[in-house]
Amino acid sequence: MKKIILTGGGTAGHVTPNLALIPSLKEKNYEIRYIGSYQGIERKLIENAQIPYSGISTGKFRRYFDIKNFTDPFRVLKGFGEALKLIKSYKPDIVFSKGGFVAVPVVLAAKHLKIPVIIHESDMTPGLANRICIPAATRVCCNFPETLNYLPKNKAILTGSPIRKELLEGDRMTGLKYARLNENKPVILIIGGSLGSVTVNNAIRGILPKLLNNYQIIHICGKGNLDESLAGVHGYVQYEYVDAPLKHLFAAADLMISRAGANAICEILALRKLNILIPLSAAASRGDQILNARSFSKQGFSYLLEEESLNGDTLLQAITDTFANRQSYLSKMESSELHDAVNTIIEMIENLVSKN
Repeated sequence: MKKIILTGGGTAGHVTPNLALIPSLKEKNYEIRYIGSYQGIERKLIENAQIPYSGISTGKFRRYFDIKNFTDPFRVLKGFGEALKLIKSYKPDIVFSKGGFVAVPVVLAAKHLKIPVIIHESDMTPGLANRICIPAATRVCCNFPETLNYLPKNKAILTGSPIRKELLEGDRMTGLKYARLNENKPVILIIGGSLGSVTVNNAIRGILPKLLNNYQIIHICGKGNLDESLAGVHGYVQYEYVDAPLKHLFAAADLMISRAGANAICEILALRKLNILIPLSAAASRGDQILNARSFSKQGFSYLLEEESLNGDTLLQAITDTFANRQSYLSKMESSELHDAVNTIIEMIENLVSKN
């Protein structure tokens, strides 16, 4: 039986694309193991998927002064030794890495043992962990045409991001019923990431009476961000978090308003949903969401509304303009070739394994 090690962690975004590959890997008769950190978010997600999991020591590489900069290199070295031992024991045919600092020891250990490695970079520009890993990689997958300029030409492949198949299997009527909405008005779905976004939440709620004249609103606002004063408002429903029914809410949405994390926007593209992207500001991040959103805007997939320009008036205008240009956005998304990343990556894995 063919064997593969998956790795990646630190955030859900470094795990969900791995989860999207698992059903197809099983269909191709791969025995799958996962290497992550001892107690990172990836452990629970992978164990819930009933994939054997091994934890290793990991450290973070920081660009700023921190006392941990003196201790974390030793944790990374320890992680390298642990990864080396696990890989020698398991003897995989290939390693697939979704990034994050836990992946660094795994990728370097695989390279040391001459095992082919595929890396996936979600954002426009590679993060520090992936930049360390790229020299050790056999192939580097990416989501954006612009990213190819930052990668070695002999390794880089534009694939898009692997999307969980179940997200594409939502039912509109089931979503409307779950949210207790009707078919008479278009539905706007606001989703601000796992923690929500106070800025986006406030902007939406500030123009809610105007929005409800023409639209129904599903607002996934993040943990601790419910507004009890709006409970029971007709046409408006709010949730802290949605799990299994999310695919049905996606199907019910006519327009999505979202942050611009790479996995989130690739899901929107795969779903072919009219969308407005409000990227996290450069002041609150390394600016990757802004670059992601600008790329999608340039390709004609999305309306870009930068957070610094966000207020009630600009948000209302964005919604009006997006619906007015609906057909243009939908046709651009429909013509995109970045909608079959799972099969593209599985085929790449198969080719490398057959050559190894």
